[in-house]
Amino acid sequence: MTDTPPPARARAPETGHKKQAAWVRTAVDYGAPIAFAVAFFTTKNFQTATWVLVAASALALALGYLVERRVALLPLFSGVMALIFGVLGLVFHSDVFVKVKVTVVNAALAAFMIGGVLTGRAPLKALMGEAVHLPDAAWRTLTLRYGGYFAFAAVANEIVRMTQSTDMWVKFRIGLLPLALLFSLSQAPFMMKHMAKGDEAAPPEPPDAGF
Repeated sequence: MTDTPPPARARAPETGHKKQAAWVRTAVDYGAPIAFAVAFFTTKNFQTATWVLVAASALALALGYLVERRVALLPLFSGVMALIFGVLGLVFHSDVFVKVKVTVVNAALAAFMIGGVLTGRAPLKALMGEAVHLPDAAWRTLTLRYGGYFAFAAVANEIVRMTQSTDMWVKFRIGLLPLALLFSLSQAPFMMKHMAKGDEAAPPEPPDAGF
């Protein structure tokens, strides 16, 4: 046994595998809301689209586990909540459960992030810390930013849910996907500025892991 790291060429396949897994994970995470929207606008039936959501969420969790032999906490939480609220919507034949799930999940994550910082912790570090090394102060700042995004998404969803039609709400929900990507990309310069030397420049996790 030796502590000498292998040459760069020996590590390259592993790095490529990790990058490939990250892209697969993102595609799996976003598959459920996209499948839901396609089903809704194709059939104009919220119940049918909810069946698709439940099936796609279950499939996403299974594929996510097959890709990485584990399910990250954020996709796991969002996926399980999608299953719970989706099943409730099917049982009670109501679209309220699926719509309000977005509010509940984002509000819970906002409270988790902001509350963690207020109590001297940085919950985002537990979700992303394996891939990125940042000073504690930077983690707290980044956690507050993510908490702010989650709070915004929760409030915006409630406004749209209570004032707009179902068609408009589905469009809004799908619109949150590129918004989440843009938000995460906007945090990349901050992360790269505070990243430890020698770390790879990995894109931050989008604050939207599925429906």
